[in-house]
Amino acid sequence: MLKKVLFGGESGLSPTANLGLTVLRIATGLAMAFGHGLGKMPPGPGLIERSAQMGFPAPSLFAWAAAFSEFFGGLFLAIGLFTRLSSFLIGCTMLTALVGVHAADPFAAQEKAFLYLFLAVAFMLKGSGDWSIDGLIRK
Repeated sequence: MLKKVLFGGESGLSPTANLGLTVLRIATGLAMAFGHGLGKMPPGPGLIERSAQMGFPAPSLFAWAAAFSEFFGGLFLAIGLFTRLSSFLIGCTMLTALVGVHAADPFAAQEKAFLYLFLAVAFMLKGSGDWSIDGLIRK
């Protein structure tokens, strides 16, 4: 059960489907890690303050969790390791960004969080594909 959660996903996809899934996974993961997560490592006072304003009981802990999920979750997604878990953590962070940070913003400001949220949901459901570390472990 744990192996299926950590390394699960569909196997036996066509080469074209694996190529598409791999390109999307790598692009999404690297964009998340270096476009969003790297700038939050280590979490500065601004991120910790925003976490406190959202009502999190341990704002430093939650700021670190957000930074780790975006940076390391993005890297793990890119290489296809713990894809479903990484996607879940990214999805939780993006949902928090939508509800806690960008709720009153126009859609243009919410768009990136929406895209990353739904990409994370897709990778949670589909997994990483065969061309990934998860795929190697599944075999």
